[in-house]
Amino acid sequence: MAVVAAAFCAFFAPMQAFANDEDVPWTHGISMHGSPALGPGEPLPYANPDAPKGGSITLGVQGTFDSLNSFIVQGGWTSARGMREREFGNNILESLMVRSYAEPFSLYGLLAQRVRMPESREWIEFELNPDARFSDGSPVTVEDVIFSLDVIRDKGRPPYRNWYAEIAEKEITGERRLKLVFKNGENRELPLLIALAPIYSKKHTDAENFDKSSLNPPVGSGPYTFKTIEPGRVVVYEKNPDYWAKDLPVKAGFDNFDEMRIEYFRDETTLQEAFKKGLVDALQFREPGRWATGLDFPAVKSGDVAKLEVPLGIPAATQGIAFNTRREQFSDRNVRKALRMLFDFEWVNRNLYHGLYKRTAGYWDNSELSSIGRPANDREKELLAPFPDAVDPDVMAGTWRPAEADGSGRDRKVLRAALDEFAKAGYSLKDGKLVHEDTGRRLTFEILAKNEDEEKLALAYIRSLELVGVEASVRSVDPAQFEDRRTKRDFDMVFNTWTASLSPGAEQYGRWSSEAADAEGSFNFVGAKEPAIDALIDEIVGARSREHFVDAVRAFDRVLISGAYSVPLYHVADDWVAHWKKVVPPEQHSLYGHEFDTWWSAEAE
Repeated sequence: MAVVAAAFCAFFAPMQAFANDEDVPWTHGISMHGSPALGPGEPLPYANPDAPKGGSITLGVQGTFDSLNSFIVQGGWTSARGMREREFGNNILESLMVRSYAEPFSLYGLLAQRVRMPESREWIEFELNPDARFSDGSPVTVEDVIFSLDVIRDKGRPPYRNWYAEIAEKEITGERRLKLVFKNGENRELPLLIALAPIYSKKHTDAENFDKSSLNPPVGSGPYTFKTIEPGRVVVYEKNPDYWAKDLPVKAGFDNFDEMRIEYFRDETTLQEAFKKGLVDALQFREPGRWATGLDFPAVKSGDVAKLEVPLGIPAATQGIAFNTRREQFSDRNVRKALRMLFDFEWVNRNLYHGLYKRTAGYWDNSELSSIGRPANDREKELLAPFPDAVDPDVMAGTWRPAEADGSGRDRKVLRAALDEFAKAGYSLKDGKLVHEDTGRRLTFEILAKNEDEEKLALAYIRSLELVGVEASVRSVDPAQFEDRRTKRDFDMVFNTWTASLSPGAEQYGRWSSEAADAEGSFNFVGAKEPAIDALIDEIVGARSREHFVDAVRAFDRVLISGAYSVPLYHVADDWVAHWKKVVPPEQHSLYGHEFDTWWSAEAE
């Protein structure tokens, strides 16, 4: 009883730090754990405050677009790039606060010049910057903020609508002040997620049809406005000369081009050829083969094109071929484990990727959050105790690794081990076909791909599957159809990337929770419905110390690995970008790699 009482006091002590709400101090920034690294008035460290302004940049992406709203189900996967995202910038839509990508999860004032919240995080209050303006010159008001939160709550897509639905009360506490009270303080990340909500102009937004995909340009407060919109082909952003925040410290060194042009290409090969011709100024390379062999043209040799390798300071993104566990053939975890074993990384890496990849094992590789190589500590075991079957013994012990073949493309020991795993699910090899002993059905499925690189990898995987009698095929579709099928769960297996950060939180509900498994437009493509997952996400978002947070993420990592929800592929330790010398990157980069909104034009120097 004494232990319970002590825990109770420890939990509520921080809430008693201030006698009442009015005693909670205002501040310039907030952080998920601890305090923000930057003081008031300090610029973000990965942008050059002296960067010259002017000129233009042309970027290229593979795919298409038919929407200008990425916050709804219809446009969530097919919206124009660059409106609001880390890589290209928040060019149209801004938020109350801006994230520093030099820290795990810290925010600084943007549309809101000050913020305050109690340690309990049961509420948060913002004070808007009196200079904040939309691109039409109208002020950003508290009513605009309330409207934005409400319209996305009612008509947006997961996970945004779920987050904003947690706001129990919106109280206007002054001319430019808004206090948001949450249903409870259990999700300690929620105030930060709310601070990053996109803010729309109430006057210029059609609330009635907000959930309908549209090419009507939204009115935002960002540094650019739309100059050109050609669906599926190009979007051009033009600098707003009256941009309200151009002199704020958090914007120093950002938004340096007068014009940003983003061209769309049918496939990666066409995109790369456009870059070689100088039609695209800078290009990120994600595939080692292209990085190793695709930069041998004359402009590279002459020095007109430079190669940039930015060391990443975040966990490796998890690339994998995801199982749709809603499909009968993937409902048995033993089947998924066996199929996971049959990806011959050693052969693929050597023959397709010049040995430049490292094998991915978990979901937070290369960070303190990873469970790989670490036995579960007492706190992790305590968190996992209610779910004794959720984690495999070798994963709990930290000894599990993806199957390692000899690189021959037909390692017999791996093939035998996979057949043993299939046997646990009732499958056996008969006349060269893997069939279920009860139903007599052969194990067969289709892998969905959206480009030639994925198709090439799928074919290499299929060759290994054929050795144990599995019948698999690959279907390549255009990016729009790919996203449509993935969103509608119309696939057996599909290529997917789970991005990672040093501060995973509420976004994991949308990726892995049982509720998200059946929610239209959610990121839970695999259909995971595991009580241990739900409980551990609650632990992650409710963690009150970095130590407990790390333990919860590691335990979560163990559950995801044991669930065998995908065939893990590979990753690289660097961010690869090639660029023509007409555009210039800053000397320092964020933990996440390059950000084109911190680059500038050499012609403007």
